[in-house]
This record gives sequence, C-alpha cells and structure tokens, in this order.
Amino acid sequence: QVQLVESGGGLVQAGDSLRLSCAASGRTFSSYAMGWFRQAPGKERDFVAAISLGGGSTYYAGSVKGRFTISRDNAKNTVSLQMNSLKPEDTAVYYCAARAQSMASMAVSYDYWGQGTQVTVSS
Repeated sequence: QVQLVESGGGLVQAGDSLRLSCAASGRTFSSYAMGWFRQAPGKERDFVAAISLGGGSTYYAGSVKGRFTISRDNAKNTVSLQMNSLKPEDTAVYYCAARAQSMASMAVSYDYWGQGTQVTVSS
C-alpha cells in the first residue's frame, strides 16, 4: 500500500515556473515507478511524465517535453515535477501516481493515486 500526497500547486502567470512535489508513505517507494498526470475540467486525465524506479529513465508527453522535468529522491520518498514556461493550457489538477515496476503512460496502469493539486496559469 502506498499513500501519495501532492503539494506545490497554485496560481501563476504564463511564463512562470512551479514545482510540484509528491510525498509517498511506505518503505518500498523505490519499488514503484512514478507518474504525473493532469486533468482539466471536462477532460480526461492525461499523462504528463513518468520516471523509472531508480530515476534513470524518464518519459514525457509531447506537450510538456522540454518544459517539465520529473525527478525522484528515493531516500526521501518524494517525486517532483518542475514546470517551466507555463502556459494557460497547462491549467489542470495535477496528480501523482505509483505503479509497481516499470513506468507507463496510461492512467489505468497505475495502482495508487494522490488527491491532486490545482495548477492555474493565467494569460
């Protein structure tokens, strides 16, 4: 069982940066690939980024590649999402998620989810 708690969301202007964090409970955090997803009102939950168990591999959605960076600290049981050059279309609730073993980009592949944190980017 893994419990996830996101933090760091807020209201920013276009072009600003924001860093999201996700704290995980449990002693087996390094056994889980981690992902970030986002969901805008009236839309499906979309993949943003994923990171492998040890952090050596990452994968990004095309819409955020080059602007967002996912990282993890297994000693602190945290995963982060650094978001730069934010755009109004990045506005959404952001969720972190965990799945055993390899990383994936499909939401249904993830076993555990946080409650989400709101990110709003004004133009």
